[in-house]
Amino acid sequence: MLDYNQPIDRAGPEAPRQRPQTGFNVLELVNLLWRRKIAIAAAALLGATLAVTVGKSVTPRYTATAQLYVDPRELQLVDRELTPRAQDVSGMAMVVESQARLITSNSVLLQVIQQAGLDKDPEFGGGDARSLMSSLLGLIGLQPRAPSAAETKEVQLAALDALNRHITVRKTEKSFIVDIEVWSTDPAKAAMLANTLTSAYLAESRNSQASAARRATNDLSGRLKELRERLRSAETALATYKAQNNFVGTQDALISDQQLSASNQRLSAASAATMDAQARLDQIEASRRTAADAGANSEALQSPTIANLRAQYADARKKYAEQAGELGPRHPALRQTEKQVEDLKRTINEEIDRFAQSAKNDLTRARDYEASLNRALEAQKRQSVQLSQAAVRLRELEREADASRDVYQSFLKRSRETEEQETLNTSAARVIGEATVPQRRSFPPAMSLFAMIGFIFGALAASSWFVAAELLFAGAPTPARRERTPAPQAPRAPETTRTSEIARPQQASRTPEVAQALPEVAAPSLQPSMVERPLIEKPLIARLQEADVIHTLGAILATGGGVDLTRLGWPTLRPGFPLTSLLNAWRDMRAAVTRRAGGKAMPVIALVGASETTGRSVTALNFALAAARDGARVLMIDADHQARSLSNKVTRPGKSEPSALGWLSIGSKAAREIKTVNGISVLPAAEGDAGKAAEAIRKAISQARAAGGYDLVVLDGPAMPLPAGGRKLLDDADALVAVLPTSLDINDSLEEILSTLGRAERKLVGVVLDELAPATQARQRGRQYA
Repeated sequence: MLDYNQPIDRAGPEAPRQRPQTGFNVLELVNLLWRRKIAIAAAALLGATLAVTVGKSVTPRYTATAQLYVDPRELQLVDRELTPRAQDVSGMAMVVESQARLITSNSVLLQVIQQAGLDKDPEFGGGDARSLMSSLLGLIGLQPRAPSAAETKEVQLAALDALNRHITVRKTEKSFIVDIEVWSTDPAKAAMLANTLTSAYLAESRNSQASAARRATNDLSGRLKELRERLRSAETALATYKAQNNFVGTQDALISDQQLSASNQRLSAASAATMDAQARLDQIEASRRTAADAGANSEALQSPTIANLRAQYADARKKYAEQAGELGPRHPALRQTEKQVEDLKRTINEEIDRFAQSAKNDLTRARDYEASLNRALEAQKRQSVQLSQAAVRLRELEREADASRDVYQSFLKRSRETEEQETLNTSAARVIGEATVPQRRSFPPAMSLFAMIGFIFGALAASSWFVAAELLFAGAPTPARRERTPAPQAPRAPETTRTSEIARPQQASRTPEVAQALPEVAAPSLQPSMVERPLIEKPLIARLQEADVIHTLGAILATGGGVDLTRLGWPTLRPGFPLTSLLNAWRDMRAAVTRRAGGKAMPVIALVGASETTGRSVTALNFALAAARDGARVLMIDADHQARSLSNKVTRPGKSEPSALGWLSIGSKAAREIKTVNGISVLPAAEGDAGKAAEAIRKAISQARAAGGYDLVVLDGPAMPLPAGGRKLLDDADALVAVLPTSLDINDSLEEILSTLGRAERKLVGVVLDELAPATQARQRGRQYA
């Protein structure tokens, strides 16, 4: 036990001189035990009787076991699952471990408490006293007062803590089997609680899946309206742009492109027709210019009129030839036939002239038609160029519309899928062994074992007593030897120690006036030299124990909405217990800080430790949480720029980073203050060397004190040994609290801290004995986690 009324002993007291002791050989020991055999046997029987009596008085416990099969490979009911499943072995093992932790979570245990009515069960802290009070009030005709919400919550928390101690969850190695053991004083109740716990876990698993699917459906449905409006706007803009730029056509091509292709085809046909008409006209003109028969062309030969005239012309020439042989040249019949031949020839030539004129007209019409097609094609080409330039914007609008359509369809489909997943149970966890009523108790063991242990301990105790008594009497000095043997000198203690030891047993009998007149105890000396130091106030002592904290799993169960300092993975104070010795001691320390601050609006207190940096940071965090629970506005600063334990926890990946809007910072934007949900603002450690970091912290404290937004500043550090910047920080602090881990020697740790502090030891207002298990040790089973 740490005693501030005495100085720290560096060399240790001188060991007293040992007296020579006379021992037994084996034969003498056997003879001694044989002589005392009756007493040893009586003591053994007495021990066995006492052990059996104790075993009979212990309340028996009955343990019921239920077995769960937790398969991380969930059922494949839909193509796209809401949450991805673990594929490798390590991922599956983590899923099974997480599900095993979920079995003892507060949400599952609270359901068990409600279903089994454990808040009214005396074994789990139920209200027997309340029931008795209700019965007494009913006898006198008064109605009992309904319990308040705070009382109901306190009873539930007590039942939760008791139920957590009654449950043990074990995972079989290299399997997906989880054993749930629940003990109770009633075997039927133990089996009922084990089965209820498995049912509550399966229900919680289904509810969590349905809740996740419901949240996803609500989020997707909320986005569907916005995506629908975006798609409608994109399609409207696309249709308007098409109408403004005359982008009209079928699904395959625009009308302008179709018209351009058709005009090109018609122009080619018109050019061919013009060339044909030109060739036909040239042929007719060539046949007219030659001396040959003018009607020897395809058009003339195909004309029935020309064919008829040519037939008449041939008949007339034949007749003329016949008459020329019979009649004279001046004969009227011959002249009439000759005139007929000339008329037919002239008629044929006139008909051929009409063919030529028709060919000329066809050629002119073909040329005009080709020219008009050329003009139309040029206009369509210019329009096509304009449409090609406008098509760039058209394609952009089409891409936007297609992207909006794809996103909307994807969200709509996914929303329908998640809506269906709300009613599907994809969990493969199932009960493979229901808990049955245990027939044998698990504790205490059999009475025969109790009797055997009591018998052995009784015999050993009696034998040891007789041997020790024989040795003492055998080694006692005679009066003459006692006179010759000098008495060992006791080590001299400082005057203050003797004064405190003399004053301690007489404090009860002294009057207050005498008690006030006692001198104050001087602080322990830090140097070997006997230098007198001024008197200082005795620091307060607080013990941080496992019963004061609750362990968390950190980011595995962390939720959104801001940084929660109780979810960093460190043990934090239990909620709902404001009246504990630890919190009262810390309140006294803060009151002492306020007195020493001399009326400052924002006192500064630094927590220092010789080693165990993480333990010091955990204690500083709980100290700040305790102050915030009492209504203080706390600013917590990580002053250990080397370890940065608190900063690494608060700003690690998955947690909220420092806000860009924070007005208070240490040196850089990365070290801005972080608002937490616990009413505490955290300033992470600054980058750089110790001097710059300490100067930045001092500047941040000055800014915070000028702004007046906090009631208390808690410094986590600085670390030992103190650099120059850390010593300046402690000089500016109003008070100090030393954190001493009980896993190390307390006196050595305190001596190291006081030696390092120097003059700053006057500011020491308290000492916290950190009795928490070191972080390197494995967590014990049965410990409560949240």
